[in-house]
Amino acid sequence: MLLIYTHKITHRNKYIFNLIFKDTLGVDFTLIEQIDEFNAHSGAKMSYTNNPISDELFFTSRNLLFETGITEQNISVFDLNGCKVFFATGKSSALPFDVFAASFYLVSRYEEYLPHIRDEHDRFDAKDSLAFANGFLQKPLVNTWAVWIKELLLSKYPHLVFPEQKYQFVSTIDIDNAYAYREKGFTRSVGGYLKSLSKFDFKEISERTRAILGFDKDPYDTYEFQLEIIKKYKLKSIYFFLLGDYGVNDKNLPIESKKFQSLIKMLGDYAQIGIHPSYGSNKSKTQLKKEVERLSKVLHRDITQSRQHFLKLTLPETYRNLIDLDITDDYTMGFASQVGFRASICTAFNFYDLDMELETKLKIHPFAMMEGTLKYSMKVNPEDAMSKIQPLIDEVKKVDGVFMSLWHNDTLNDKTIWLGWKVVYEKMVQYAATK
Repeated sequence: MLLIYTHKITHRNKYIFNLIFKDTLGVDFTLIEQIDEFNAHSGAKMSYTNNPISDELFFTSRNLLFETGITEQNISVFDLNGCKVFFATGKSSALPFDVFAASFYLVSRYEEYLPHIRDEHDRFDAKDSLAFANGFLQKPLVNTWAVWIKELLLSKYPHLVFPEQKYQFVSTIDIDNAYAYREKGFTRSVGGYLKSLSKFDFKEISERTRAILGFDKDPYDTYEFQLEIIKKYKLKSIYFFLLGDYGVNDKNLPIESKKFQSLIKMLGDYAQIGIHPSYGSNKSKTQLKKEVERLSKVLHRDITQSRQHFLKLTLPETYRNLIDLDITDDYTMGFASQVGFRASICTAFNFYDLDMELETKLKIHPFAMMEGTLKYSMKVNPEDAMSKIQPLIDEVKKVDGVFMSLWHNDTLNDKTIWLGWKVVYEKMVQYAATK
């Protein structure tokens, strides 16, 4: 048991101590405000305040974790032990920066509540983040800092026991469009033919016809390959299905399709299944509820996992809507325009609602890379893709975190614009699945 003293217990410091010590390092602690009780304790102890109490492990506190509300923070990033840090403190502190305030700032996504320009899909862009601007987006800093805290505690209190943490890999796949041609219905199929005709694309007309008639496999039907990979590497996998109403950015199959329902059930035999809330549901809790109920009806069970389509995330509204519909785990925390760690962490954490100053029970699972980010935003070709992916995996392995990838069924077809990416996927899995 670790005893922690602070001059004022707040929702913020309780949250970050829980995240660092219980969730990340796996050690229990008690947080107190009484100096007498702290002095009387003979075991492992640390203080987080303005000045040390006695000879305990002492961390100087800045103001952030004792404030309420959201204000512009004066942040100056500097180097320490080959890492970026900020919120500098005095030399008497065990670390020359407020590691707890800095961790809270990053994990709470404090900067996403401040005024900023949103991208064309109404998202916070990676290039506006502190991590991107200061070159640490590809580093899970919070996990690294947690290791530093652990080492400092063990140096002073060797008897303190920390359970072993184990690196994990989780493969996630979004099903935005289950099939390219099949199960689209008469109107959408005719529209597809007309579009191909207008471009004189007779190859696509032939491909569509052969897929619809069952002579050839649909180009987006890569599920056999996916299941082979799951079995071969014994993967933990999660599929997120888009079940929104048809629209410009929501083009999956109608849920009435029996083949689509069978696909969902079949994949559910090998992996976990979650909802992929549609583009159109982002500002409509009614629509979101409809989509969750659709998936629940197909699987005959409660739906508790989600990832937003287009990674549309507006804090705190998106997460509040999920909480209201009993979603317990969300997997949206990552950027569409850059690979890396949006919240500078590679392990799950509870969402802290800054507007309400409240830790919620919604568990946030950050992902590190999406194949579309590499191809479209970063203009990486498949031959160079692993040079971007492998360093992310290495960073996660260093801190015994969770490496989570995001791919789509259609990008594994090894045809046209995605030629070569199927190989990248298996190379990534092979490297990531090795402890």
